[in-house]
Amino acid sequence: MRRTTVRRTAVAASAVSLALLVSACGGSGKSEKDEPKDKAPSSAAAAPAGKAASQAELEKLVLTDADVPGRKVTEATPADLATAKGVTSDKAECKPLVDAMSLRSGGSPAATVIRKVLPPAPSTAPDAAPEDKMKAGLGALSGTITSDTLGSYGDAKAAGEVMAALKKSGADCAGGFSLVSGSDKTKFTKVAPAAYTGGEEAVAFTLGMDVDGTPGVTHLIAVRKGSTIATFYALSLAGQAEQPKTVADAQVKKLG
Repeated sequence: MRRTTVRRTAVAASAVSLALLVSACGGSGKSEKDEPKDKAPSSAAAAPAGKAASQAELEKLVLTDADVPGRKVTEATPADLATAKGVTSDKAECKPLVDAMSLRSGGSPAATVIRKVLPPAPSTAPDAAPEDKMKAGLGALSGTITSDTLGSYGDAKAAGEVMAALKKSGADCAGGFSLVSGSDKTKFTKVAPAAYTGGEEAVAFTLGMDVDGTPGVTHLIAVRKGSTIATFYALSLAGQAEQPKTVADAQVKKLG
């Protein structure tokens, strides 16, 4: 993996979500294990389908380390959210898509909870050569980082309208768009429908990205379960992310 490629892709990806990359490189994101002991157990039941889940209920339903063995789940920090809030697009019709890519639930959610799921940590023998350890570390950096955003809405109809807006946005922006974060601009060359099944309805896209002439791939999945929507956005420092099916499946299962 060339360092220049990693650097350029990291710069572009940071426009999408600096939060994910900071944690991937050893940031101080707080894991579920560090949270208060009175935190509700992960087996908590979902809120009734006709009622918006509260912040406390979403906290019980969102993924923890135990739900995705081998991976680390961290919280979004205030800095993460501030970065995500400033992300925009050069095309108004792409806003629902950009919201889903930037740690934001679409529409007007009653409550939102955000987590970041990091790829498995590198595994090397304690006595491995420095070069082997470096290769393992670079391999971990090329892994897929996934944001998991839960948003609750007044009822299933309101949540369905958010899903419909996201589907339309993906179709309207199929030819590409630019994502803007401050002075950084990331060019997405295409938005193509992808396959994913879960919940009561789901939508998925594969997004092509251009980083100084180097192609990249990111993935987006949104799943509705009653009046709650789970959104997953996956990217990689190396530019070639994998669809976060394992993470999405674990979250959808937990929603009940």
